[in-house]
Amino acid sequence: METFPNVFQCGAREIDGESSILQIQGQWRSRYFKNDYPIVLELGCGRGEYTIGLAELYPEKNFIGIDIKGARMWAGAKQAVATGKTNVAFLRTNIEMLTRFFAQDEVDEIWITFPDPQMKKATKRLTSSYFMARYQQVMKDGGLIHLKTDSPFLYGYTDEMVKANGYEVVYKTDDLYKSDFADTVRSLKTHYEKQWLERGMKIKYIQFRMTKKEQLTEPEVDIEYDDYRSYGRYRTQQLPTNTK
Repeated sequence: METFPNVFQCGAREIDGESSILQIQGQWRSRYFKNDYPIVLELGCGRGEYTIGLAELYPEKNFIGIDIKGARMWAGAKQAVATGKTNVAFLRTNIEMLTRFFAQDEVDEIWITFPDPQMKKATKRLTSSYFMARYQQVMKDGGLIHLKTDSPFLYGYTDEMVKANGYEVVYKTDDLYKSDFADTVRSLKTHYEKQWLERGMKIKYIQFRMTKKEQLTEPEVDIEYDDYRSYGRYRTQQLPTNTK
C-alpha cells in the first residue's frame, strides 16, 4: 500500500504523532487532485469497486474510498493506478477519524455501500446520529448521503434516523432493482452485492440530504434483527439460495 501514490494511511497510533498525512486536511483539491471538482467519499469502500465505478462515470468529480482494511483496498488502489485514474484516492483509516482528514465543508457527497449493520450497537452504525455528527463537520450543508444495503434492519433504522432528524429524503426503495430508480450509478454492483443478489436478497437504497443540526436525535424504535445474519456477514456460501 505504501508504494501507491493514490493511497494515504494513518491509523489510531499515528494520529497523535501529527503525521504529514493529516496536513492534507482542507487541501485535497489543491495538493492531490489539482482541481476544483466536488469531493465524494465512499465509506467502508472494501475493494474500492464502487469508488472506481463512480470515478469512471463522473470524471468531473473526485472520489476517495475510505476503509481500515488495507488488504481489500489494495485491489482498488492498484486498479486506479493501472488505469491512470487521477480522480481517485484511497484513505486507510478509521471512519471515526474523518474530521482529522477533512476540513469543514470540504466534502460534497457520501456513499455508504453495504456496511455491517451493527445491530447490537447503534454508535457503530455508519448511519447513526453518532456518525452523522461527524459527517456534518466535513460535509457541505445539503450534501447528499446514499446508503445501499442488503440489510432490512439497517435500511429500517436509517429511515427512522432520517425521520427523527428531519432530513429530506430524495428517494428510497426496499427493492432497488425493481424500482424506477435503478439507473447506471445505483446499479453499480460490488463483489458482495452480487453474492446477495444471487441468493435472492433484495437491495435497499435510501438517498437523503444532510442539513446541519445543532443537536441530533437518535431514533428510539425497535427494529427486527436480520435473521440471516446468523449465517455470518461474509460467509455467503452458507446462505439459503431461496432467501426472499
